[in-house]
Amino acid sequence: METVSFNIPAVVCAALLYFVIGGLWYSPLLFSRSWQLACGLSDAQLQAAPKGRIFALSAIAALVIAFNLAAFIGAKSSIAFGLFAGGATGIGWVAMSLGVIYLFEQRPLKLWLINSGYQVVAYTLMGALLAGWK
Repeated sequence: METVSFNIPAVVCAALLYFVIGGLWYSPLLFSRSWQLACGLSDAQLQAAPKGRIFALSAIAALVIAFNLAAFIGAKSSIAFGLFAGGATGIGWVAMSLGVIYLFEQRPLKLWLINSGYQVVAYTLMGALLAGWK
């Protein structure tokens, strides 16, 4: 079995990239209002949310995602492979997994498109960063 080595700065930057993309994706510039309406969340609910806990746990999750994607991509891959692997992971695993859940929960297609779109874009760009950082 081959040992896995990680480029820790690249993994940390990939996790940060995940946050930056999410911040933009769910901002008023892009999909914040559409996402809020599709989720059925009021302004008051969003204001009352425990933001510190949400962001702390999301940061941990982003690091796990980045480490997992780095292990999947490997240390000797090209940027082209990183783009492909990130995109394939975002579409084939994440978006489709969310799709199954959303079907059973009877959530709106629009919400799946917004949330899955974020995941596909984020994983694709993270894959390029992880593969390209040598």
